[in-house]
Amino acid sequence: MNTSKTRPAAVGPNLYLVGFMGTGKSTVGRVLAKRLSMRFLDSDHEIEAAQGRKVPEIFADKGEAHFRSLERAFVESGHPEKGCVVACGGGLVMQEGMIEALRTRGIVACLFASAETILKRTSANKNRPLLNVEDPARRIRDLLAQREPTYLRSGACIYTDKRPMSDVVDHLERFYRREARVFRRR
Repeated sequence: MNTSKTRPAAVGPNLYLVGFMGTGKSTVGRVLAKRLSMRFLDSDHEIEAAQGRKVPEIFADKGEAHFRSLERAFVESGHPEKGCVVACGGGLVMQEGMIEALRTRGIVACLFASAETILKRTSANKNRPLLNVEDPARRIRDLLAQREPTYLRSGACIYTDKRPMSDVVDHLERFYRREARVFRRR
């Protein structure tokens, strides 16, 4: 029996899940948070609640730069300092200094998936303003090419393609428990 599945984590540092949209940050994050007896937060949903409007509306009315400033404010002061698994927006770590800001507040893991998997996972969701274009597959490939170097240096990289969610969650749990011990000693 895997006892880690029943043993809650002591209130430890936050775990920030970063990576491109459609890589599983929210889905995996919810399951992992429950397993660790931690609170789950989705930065996009938290921003929507605070603003009283959906992300596409914020993008349309105020622009991407404004939305990115809301993401920065969320990281800097809009959530608890510990005990949370946080699914971050796909572009969050592209902002100057955000990787470092996340690392000072907790542990960072980056989820990856292929462009094909991302397209399949996101095609039915119209709540993705960056993909509301004529050729979403090309947009995904272009954005992935731009963002991949930053994602690779953001934290531990975990691939979600063709893996059962339970495997990804197990992997993240082991990673988190190991890194949380190190983080607490800082």
